[in-house]
Amino acid sequence: MNAARTLIDAAAELGRAFAAQAAEHDRTGAAPVAQFEALERAGLLRANIPASQGGHGAGLAVSRAIVSEIARGDPSVALILSMHYCQHAIITRAERTGSDDWPPALARRLRRASVEGRALLNAAQVEPALGSPSFGGLPDTIAQRTRDGWRISGHKVYVTGAPLLSWINVLARTDENEPRLGHFLVPRDAPGVRIVETWDPIGMRASASHDVLFDDVALARDDAVALQPAHLGLQRDPHSIAWYLSLVGSVYDGVARAARDWIVSFVKERKPSALGGAPLATVSAVQEGIGRIETLLATSDWLLDSHARAVDTNEAPDALAAIVKHAVIDNAIQSVDIALDLAGNHGLARRNPLERHYRDVQCGRIHAPVNGLIRANAGRAALGILPRAETRADS
Repeated sequence: MNAARTLIDAAAELGRAFAAQAAEHDRTGAAPVAQFEALERAGLLRANIPASQGGHGAGLAVSRAIVSEIARGDPSVALILSMHYCQHAIITRAERTGSDDWPPALARRLRRASVEGRALLNAAQVEPALGSPSFGGLPDTIAQRTRDGWRISGHKVYVTGAPLLSWINVLARTDENEPRLGHFLVPRDAPGVRIVETWDPIGMRASASHDVLFDDVALARDDAVALQPAHLGLQRDPHSIAWYLSLVGSVYDGVARAARDWIVSFVKERKPSALGGAPLATVSAVQEGIGRIETLLATSDWLLDSHARAVDTNEAPDALAAIVKHAVIDNAIQSVDIALDLAGNHGLARRNPLERHYRDVQCGRIHAPVNGLIRANAGRAALGILPRAETRADS
């Protein structure tokens, strides 16, 4: 527990430091290079790598607490970190279950690089035509079989942290007579890999989630991961999904907590003349609004923490992860909305961080699976109706 507390405290300290730079990164959309250098120095990039391989062995409960603390300072940094953690959680899960999805030599190479330096890893799955693979369908990115290995060609969008990555885990289908679907581990600096800086959203601007093009990129035979018959579709491990959904929820929960911190400070300091010099915090309607925020955030904290602990002990129902993500992001958006109502015009002023928190938290809506699909799946389960393939191509 002391080791876990040390990691979380280090994340909280860095989160406070990142907050001072977040507005500038939001303005420019520049990738947060210095922040990841600081995370590497603090040992947080290897938080959930097993201790036997040079990491800290953190489970989901500790990892999501780290992410939330970083997100209170800069959620773009936290989102990139979350994706890195998710990929290493998948590798750890494969090792613990004896799955042959991840070739051992490939897993060791990634772990060694992450322990020895700032070697970030993320997946690339979404495409211009396909959208998110969560809705079904096969990618247009093709892995061509060669005598020595593979050649990858395709176009991926929304690759979070693209300029900072060392490795990109690319979803592709093979060109074999019986196509297979899986991931291919591509070095970001490999010949034929090109980043196109397309990311220009209203929020989460420094997540640098740009397009990445792959033009006949050569890979070794053993750089393929989890190849399965393509007709089966993308097979996702529920444990890995739980990590992804929990960490994404924690990012936006962190945004809401930063907004809460600002509005609490604001209503204590703001003293309108109409109140005779008393602060806004003395107004009962303001107190009730702050209480609503506290209620929402306390609920989210309980959901995220109890769910993460259940995942760590293999006791969490598979369907719960998406529902927790849905509830937590809804709570975060509501919390920031309430803060904006309390702040009035001050909350929309660019000189105040609440305006940025409001833009950032809106981005929580687009992470797959979207709320409509989560609710439809929950409804079908309650009605005893088998799930069906979704073909909607957004996200």
